[in-house]
Amino acid sequence: MSSLVLLLIGLGTFFFALRTKEEIHRIAAMVVGTIFLVWGFALAPLSFQLLFEIISVLGAFFVCMRCLGCGLNQD
Repeated sequence: MSSLVLLLIGLGTFFFALRTKEEIHRIAAMVVGTIFLVWGFALAPLSFQLLFEIISVLGAFFVCMRCLGCGLNQD
């Protein structure tokens, strides 16, 4: 349960950082949000970590394949 709270705090901090106009506050909020997300992810159950990792790898693979053109002819 604590991992869910930390993940939600991290996501909330990221949304706060995106809405902030001042650069130093945005950077500080992003750093704090990253710390909370990493901390929450470390405390999360193994099944959640594996699911998140599989989704991340598949997402990165499809984005990279789209950027490379997947062997399509680009004239």
